[in-house]
Amino acid sequence: MFDSIRNRLILIAIVVATSVFYLFPRDIKVREQGPDGAMRDTVITRIPLKLGLDLQGGMHLKLELDESNRVSDNKSRDIDLARTVLMKRIDEFGVTEPVIQKLGEDRIVVELAGVTDPGRAEAIVNRTAKLEFVITDMTNALANVLPAMDRVLAQLGVSAEAGTTSTPSSRVEELLTGARGDSAEQAEDPAAGDSAAAQATSPRNTGPVLQSLIVPGNSGIPGEYMVREAAFVRVDSMLRIPEVARLIPRNIVLRWARTPEVFGAETVRFLYALEAEPIITGDRLERAVAQIDQMSNQPIVSFQLDRAGARRFGAQTGQHVGDYMAIVLDNFVQGRPPVINSRIDRSGQIELSGRSIQEAQDLALVLNAGALPFALKIVDRKEIGPSLGEDSIRGGIIAGIVGMVLVVLIMIWYYRLAGVLSIIALSLYVLFTLAALSAIGATLTLPGLAGLVLSIGMAVDANVLIFERIREELQAGRTVRLSMLEGFKNAMAAIIDSNVTMVLTALFLFQFGTGPVRGFAVTLILGVLASMFSAIFITKTLFLIWLSRRDPSSTTLSI
Repeated sequence: MFDSIRNRLILIAIVVATSVFYLFPRDIKVREQGPDGAMRDTVITRIPLKLGLDLQGGMHLKLELDESNRVSDNKSRDIDLARTVLMKRIDEFGVTEPVIQKLGEDRIVVELAGVTDPGRAEAIVNRTAKLEFVITDMTNALANVLPAMDRVLAQLGVSAEAGTTSTPSSRVEELLTGARGDSAEQAEDPAAGDSAAAQATSPRNTGPVLQSLIVPGNSGIPGEYMVREAAFVRVDSMLRIPEVARLIPRNIVLRWARTPEVFGAETVRFLYALEAEPIITGDRLERAVAQIDQMSNQPIVSFQLDRAGARRFGAQTGQHVGDYMAIVLDNFVQGRPPVINSRIDRSGQIELSGRSIQEAQDLALVLNAGALPFALKIVDRKEIGPSLGEDSIRGGIIAGIVGMVLVVLIMIWYYRLAGVLSIIALSLYVLFTLAALSAIGATLTLPGLAGLVLSIGMAVDANVLIFERIREELQAGRTVRLSMLEGFKNAMAAIIDSNVTMVLTALFLFQFGTGPVRGFAVTLILGVLASMFSAIFITKTLFLIWLSRRDPSSTTLSI
């Protein structure tokens, strides 16, 4: 089929045209779901070559298990589970070619190339996204134990005045007097510091403390209480004192609202007493979608549960019709608990009043990926600027140009006309390699760029073998055409052997390597395949075109 020069040129033209097509940016129409839930066509520009973290900048995070929150003794298994969840989240976040790999037994390295909002990426990576649906307490349990809590605080010498103590206690002082709420109050009222100092040297009134700071809400929601925002940190600290926390009934948990609200002329933070056992958790979530509510024009996250979750949710909500259900995310109540008007089976929604649609999308993203099975903490964070990538690209281009020029000069000086033909094939080799990287969506990293520059010199290796065989045939007295055909034929075995061993080595690098090593292996494999096509097929075609214009019986060749 390819004995004809015409057929050969047609194939080369098709390959060149395809390569050019993949190397030019183009708009692609993608059908996706919009913020309002409606499907719409979006036009995105396809970038020919994606660049890695070391070339375009981005974010590098090192995470490790938070020992204070771990519940498993198998660190390696915990890290594997956390890595799986992170991979799902980052895939939905839209980062191209992220690097997510284990480091030892208790750490994960995350590299996100091209991230323009590091804060958002960090929040998505590190968010636990523990979702619970919990019935509010119907027994007035917290109000019933507040007097007992105040008696404990009185014994500790804690007063309602800025959470101070009448007797020295380093533990209580650490919990209360250094709280952010006191600092915030002093910042708002310059006289507060002097007042607190005066109180520190005067007797304290150790009367009802929590009863004066925690008041029932007037919305009619059982288990809802209000605390002035200025006293929020102070009250939370007092509730965490072990002697006080032990008085909370075992079947009740206390959860704060995530954000404060304006109530009358004051800003308050709602505190909720909830049943300790949730009716269902986010483990049963099947799908979550961020939307804009048509009635309130506020962002919401609509969700669907799996079959088992729907059965349990339906049974539990059917038993609690008329009760209030809090939606708890990462131990904070989202919005005001809605009343259960009827049985809820599979679908529901999370209201995010006052939040942006991007926050709703991020919440849907982490809910879809699942909750982190164990808490992680960031132990190292680096933001890599694009200047490093620009320097690397500039250096790589300079190295490639210098290498190309040296190869061109040496090949033309040593092989003359045959060297010129090989240089034409070499130019097409670079085009084919870059196009192949673009076609498979590979990411070009600094090691990959180094591999590309290195392969430029290696690409002429097959031509050198062929030209030496042609020289041997010419020295034996054969014609130019026969020498050329025999040269290609006799060099084929050595070319295939060397390139196959190169590909096998690269495949092992790709299989067992990570990140940049795999990028180097991909570039090497594509470079070898492109070099074989250019050196064997294209160079031979150029020889055939040149020979078609010469005397077939000639025994001289500029080689």
